[in-house]
Amino acid sequence: MQSARLQEMPASERPREKAERLGFAALSDAELLAIFIRTGVPGRDALQVAGDLLRDCGGFTELARRTPSEIRRKSKGIGPAKSLEMAAAFEIGRRLARGASIQPLMDTPQRVFDAFGAEMLALRQESLRVLMLDAKLRLLRAEEIARGSVNECLAHPREIFRHAVVHSAYAVVVIHNHPSGDPSPSSADYRVTRILADAARLLQINLLDHIILGSADGGRTPYFSFREAGAL
Repeated sequence: MQSARLQEMPASERPREKAERLGFAALSDAELLAIFIRTGVPGRDALQVAGDLLRDCGGFTELARRTPSEIRRKSKGIGPAKSLEMAAAFEIGRRLARGASIQPLMDTPQRVFDAFGAEMLALRQESLRVLMLDAKLRLLRAEEIARGSVNECLAHPREIFRHAVVHSAYAVVVIHNHPSGDPSPSSADYRVTRILADAARLLQINLLDHIILGSADGGRTPYFSFREAGAL
């Protein structure tokens, strides 16, 4: 839908004034982004530049995956400084999404998703990580073990469990993302889980779960837990 021009709007309905009057929750995605962009280009105001950028990228989720140079290529109204600021803002949002607790509790798949889902959904490739937990199942440290193709990310169990030994973890949770957003496990995911379970038993390491992170599109559960599915 074509954005209305800012100068044609009543003053109270322009993004900045509307945010002051009603709060940020009342703004559309384009209006929020327009406040960040601030100025437009000849013939296109900030709201129109924001609307075009969101449409061309497919929304905030896809925009958050873009590098600063990719953002600039998508919009003539975004320069080097603004693209860097935008990428930094998305990174701040991802870090906030992990939770405010220094040692957040990781005792359920939902808590794991709440802490890492938004950040990992923004990635274009699969990222395999190990979460090291203390005896109360609070997060001690998270380490990325491998980053692979969009279809499959492989890592040797010794690389995964080496970190658990080094950091004296009581238990570990292995997580990876599906960039498509669909957390349904593949045959390779089941195979890797069996390998991890066998290695954990051999090394006497408590493998709490293997969780695939996705999105809640279509009302589906945004993660798949091998523990909950009885496969671990």
